[in-house]
Amino acid sequence: MSSHIIKRLFTTSSVNLGKRNFRKFQIFNKRGSRQFKKQRITNPDPDVPVHKRGVRDIGHELNGKFVVIPEKIPKLIVPDLKDCKLLPYVSYRTPEITQTEFTPQDLFNVVYAPKIMKDFNEGKLDEYGNSIEPSQEEKLTAEEALNNARRTGSDIF
Repeated sequence: MSSHIIKRLFTTSSVNLGKRNFRKFQIFNKRGSRQFKKQRITNPDPDVPVHKRGVRDIGHELNGKFVVIPEKIPKLIVPDLKDCKLLPYVSYRTPEITQTEFTPQDLFNVVYAPKIMKDFNEGKLDEYGNSIEPSQEEKLTAEEALNNARRTGSDIF
Protein backbone atom coordinates (compact mmCIF):
# COMPACT_ATOMS: atom_id res chain seq x y z
CA MET A 1 0.00 0.00 0.00
CA SER A 2 0.99 3.49 -0.65
CA SER A 3 1.41 5.98 2.09
CA HIS A 4 -0.08 8.88 0.18
CA ILE A 5 -2.77 10.78 1.97
CA ILE A 6 -5.37 12.23 -0.28
CA LYS A 7 -6.31 15.79 0.75
CA ARG A 8 -9.11 17.87 -0.51
CA LEU A 9 -8.24 21.59 -0.53
CA PHE A 10 -10.86 24.18 0.27
CA THR A 11 -10.30 27.89 -0.29
CA THR A 12 -12.49 30.92 0.33
CA SER A 13 -10.71 33.26 -2.06
CA SER A 14 -12.14 34.17 -5.43
CA VAL A 15 -9.11 32.91 -7.34
CA ASN A 16 -9.86 29.75 -9.29
CA LEU A 17 -7.24 28.13 -11.53
CA GLY A 18 -5.61 31.43 -12.51
CA LYS A 19 -8.89 33.17 -13.27
CA ARG A 20 -9.61 36.19 -11.18
CA ASN A 21 -12.86 37.71 -10.12
CA PHE A 22 -12.50 41.35 -11.08
CA ARG A 23 -15.79 42.32 -9.48
CA LYS A 24 -14.12 42.57 -6.10
CA PHE A 25 -11.78 45.30 -7.38
CA GLN A 26 -13.58 48.60 -7.19
CA ILE A 27 -12.66 50.91 -10.03
CA PHE A 28 -13.61 54.46 -10.85
CA ASN A 29 -16.31 56.17 -12.90
CA LYS A 30 -17.71 54.30 -15.92
CA ARG A 31 -15.93 51.05 -15.18
CA GLY A 32 -17.15 50.66 -11.61
CA SER A 33 -20.00 48.44 -10.50
CA ARG A 34 -23.39 49.83 -9.47
CA GLN A 35 -22.56 49.09 -5.87
CA PHE A 36 -19.33 51.06 -6.15
CA LYS A 37 -21.11 54.02 -7.78
CA LYS A 38 -23.77 54.09 -5.05
CA GLN A 39 -21.03 53.93 -2.43
CA ARG A 40 -19.20 56.87 -4.10
CA ILE A 41 -22.39 58.97 -4.01
CA THR A 42 -23.14 58.33 -0.33
CA ASN A 43 -19.56 58.35 0.98
CA PRO A 44 -17.02 59.79 -1.49
CA ASP A 45 -13.39 58.87 -0.89
CA PRO A 46 -11.14 61.96 -1.05
CA ASP A 47 -8.13 59.78 -1.89
CA VAL A 48 -9.75 58.56 -5.10
CA PRO A 49 -10.45 61.60 -7.30
CA VAL A 50 -13.39 61.54 -9.67
CA HIS A 51 -12.26 61.90 -13.26
CA LYS A 52 -14.44 64.62 -14.80
CA ARG A 53 -13.29 64.10 -18.40
CA GLY A 54 -12.16 67.70 -18.91
CA VAL A 55 -15.33 69.37 -17.61
CA ARG A 56 -14.67 72.17 -15.13
CA ASP A 57 -16.77 72.72 -12.03
CA ILE A 58 -19.11 75.72 -11.98
CA GLY A 59 -18.79 76.13 -8.22
CA HIS A 60 -17.42 74.55 -5.07
CA GLU A 61 -18.65 72.64 -2.04
CA LEU A 62 -19.15 74.64 1.17
CA ASN A 63 -20.37 72.97 4.39
CA GLY A 64 -21.69 69.97 2.47
CA LYS A 65 -23.63 72.03 -0.07
CA PHE A 66 -22.64 72.87 -3.63
CA VAL A 67 -22.38 76.64 -4.20
CA VAL A 68 -22.70 77.78 -7.82
CA ILE A 69 -20.48 80.71 -8.88
CA PRO A 70 -22.17 82.56 -11.78
CA GLU A 71 -18.81 83.78 -13.15
CA LYS A 72 -17.68 80.18 -13.68
CA ILE A 73 -20.66 79.28 -15.89
CA PRO A 74 -19.44 79.42 -19.51
CA LYS A 75 -21.26 81.82 -21.80
CA LEU A 76 -21.07 81.30 -25.54
CA ILE A 77 -21.09 84.52 -27.52
CA VAL A 78 -22.24 83.67 -31.04
CA PRO A 79 -22.48 86.36 -33.73
CA ASP A 80 -25.58 86.75 -35.89
CA LEU A 81 -24.68 85.34 -39.31
CA LYS A 82 -27.94 86.04 -41.19
CA ASP A 83 -26.49 88.48 -43.72
CA CYS A 84 -23.04 86.88 -43.92
CA LYS A 85 -21.91 86.15 -47.48
CA LEU A 86 -19.14 83.76 -46.46
CA LEU A 87 -19.62 80.03 -46.84
CA PRO A 88 -18.20 77.29 -44.62
CA TYR A 89 -16.34 75.68 -47.52
CA VAL A 90 -12.77 76.63 -48.43
CA SER A 91 -11.52 75.40 -51.78
CA TYR A 92 -8.31 73.37 -51.96
CA ARG A 93 -7.30 75.56 -54.90
CA THR A 94 -7.04 78.62 -52.66
CA PRO A 95 -3.49 79.99 -52.83
CA GLU A 96 -1.52 79.64 -49.62
CA ILE A 97 -0.94 82.91 -47.78
CA THR A 98 2.39 83.45 -46.09
CA GLN A 99 2.74 86.23 -43.56
CA THR A 100 5.79 87.45 -41.69
CA GLU A 101 5.91 87.41 -37.91
CA PHE A 102 4.12 90.33 -36.24
CA THR A 103 6.81 92.03 -34.13
CA PRO A 104 6.55 94.72 -31.43
CA GLN A 105 8.04 97.15 -33.96
CA ASP A 106 5.16 96.44 -36.36
CA LEU A 107 2.65 97.00 -33.56
CA PHE A 108 4.28 100.32 -32.69
CA ASN A 109 4.29 101.40 -36.35
CA VAL A 110 0.58 100.60 -36.71
CA VAL A 111 -0.73 101.98 -33.42
CA TYR A 112 1.53 104.79 -32.17
CA ALA A 113 3.70 106.01 -35.05
CA PRO A 114 0.97 107.89 -37.02
CA LYS A 115 0.02 109.98 -33.94
CA ILE A 116 3.65 110.74 -33.12
CA MET A 117 4.39 111.74 -36.74
CA LYS A 118 1.30 113.96 -36.84
CA ASP A 119 2.22 115.68 -33.54
CA PHE A 120 5.82 116.14 -34.69
CA ASN A 121 4.82 117.68 -38.05
CA GLU A 122 2.33 120.03 -36.35
CA GLY A 123 4.80 120.99 -33.58
CA LYS A 124 2.64 119.58 -30.77
CA LEU A 125 5.49 117.91 -28.84
CA ASP A 126 7.15 119.35 -25.72
CA GLU A 127 10.93 119.34 -25.12
CA TYR A 128 10.79 115.75 -23.82
CA GLY A 129 8.95 114.43 -26.89
CA ASN A 130 5.59 114.03 -25.13
CA SER A 131 2.39 115.13 -26.84
CA ILE A 132 0.89 118.43 -25.70
CA GLU A 133 -2.60 117.15 -26.60
CA PRO A 134 -2.51 113.44 -25.58
CA SER A 135 -5.16 111.02 -26.80
CA GLN A 136 -7.26 108.86 -24.45
CA GLU A 137 -4.80 105.96 -24.79
CA GLU A 138 -1.84 108.22 -23.97
CA LYS A 139 -3.54 109.45 -20.79
CA LEU A 140 -3.85 105.92 -19.36
CA THR A 141 -1.55 104.82 -16.56
CA ALA A 142 0.29 101.51 -16.83
CA GLU A 143 -2.19 99.82 -14.45
CA GLU A 144 -5.24 101.11 -16.37
CA ALA A 145 -3.75 99.94 -19.67
CA LEU A 146 -3.11 96.47 -18.22
CA ASN A 147 -6.69 96.26 -16.89
CA ASN A 148 -8.06 97.28 -20.31
CA ALA A 149 -5.92 94.64 -22.02
CA ARG A 150 -7.23 91.90 -19.68
CA ARG A 151 -10.86 92.95 -20.04
CA THR A 152 -13.26 90.64 -21.84
CA GLY A 153 -13.27 91.25 -25.59
CA SER A 154 -9.69 92.50 -25.83
CA ASP A 155 -7.26 90.87 -28.25
CA ILE A 156 -4.76 89.76 -25.61
CA PHE A 157 -5.88 86.12 -25.89
